[in-house]
Amino acid sequence: MDSKENEVKQIASQLLAGMLANPHVYAKVSDEGGKGRQEQELILVAIEMAESLLEKVKERTD
Repeated sequence: MDSKENEVKQIASQLLAGMLANPHVYAKVSDEGGKGRQEQELILVAIEMAESLLEKVKERTD
């Protein structure tokens, strides 16, 4: 795995943990557990947010 991929995974994991801990974002575990629709959507959002954050950091440092 390259460095960027590791950074995205780490940031996305932290963002996802924050979203799951927030009852306004994630009020109830679905019947499917981590494979439910809401959980999968939150995972995708966390990944997109992580990638976006890394892009913004890169733009500012260039």
